[in-house]
Parts: sequence; structure tokens; C-alpha cells
Amino acid sequence: MGYGIRKLIMELQVLKSKIHNAFVTEANIEYIGSITIDENLMDAVGLIEGEQVHVINHRNGERLITYVITGKRGTGEICMNGPAALKISKGDKVIIIAYAGMKLEEAKKFKPKIVFPKFDNSI
Repeated sequence: MGYGIRKLIMELQVLKSKIHNAFVTEANIEYIGSITIDENLMDAVGLIEGEQVHVINHRNGERLITYVITGKRGTGEICMNGPAALKISKGDKVIIIAYAGMKLEEAKKFKPKIVFPKFDNSI
């Protein structure tokens, strides 16, 4: 009876996408949850609808995990929805980060997509 030896394949969680210092344009406590992001910003950093993101509030250090909803293209929309709106308010500056799992050799070569939006959240 041989079971063989399984090779351990490790994945690292690596920075994939980052929107650095965008301004929150709306906070909607009545929505079920998530963050709505202008589709131009999503495309610029390779985010897709439903993708998990970490959101860090530059004002108070709050950090939360949620998922992306596609916002209207070209509006500059960054809307905190549901309970996240209690931690991040309209006018707050946020950092939005997504990570991806990859093998060590791939991770060493990978370059994340990062944007630094203007005051109106345009690129």
C-alpha cells in the first residue's frame, strides 16, 4: 500500500490592485453591503465585480473587507454601502486593495496595478 508523497504547493497572497487615496463620494447605510467603484478605476487596476477588497480609511485607520460593485463609468463614484458606511464616511480618503494568490516564482515577477486618483477620483 503506497500513498505516495504529496508535494506541498504554497501560494503567497500578493498585492494585485491598489487605488491609493480615492475620496468617498457617498455612504449608503441602507444598502446591503459592499463598495461601489467607478468602472474606470476598476479597469485601471484590474478589479472585477464581486472581487474581495480591503478598504482602509485614511482619516481614522479603520480597515474592513468587502466586495466590489461596478459603479457608473466616469463618475468618480466611490460609495461605501451597508455597515461599512458607519466606519467610512462621505469625504473620507481611502485606500482600496486587492490581493491575489500565486506561487513563489510567479509572485517574484508579478507587478501590481496601482493608481493615484485625482481629487475627483479621475485617473
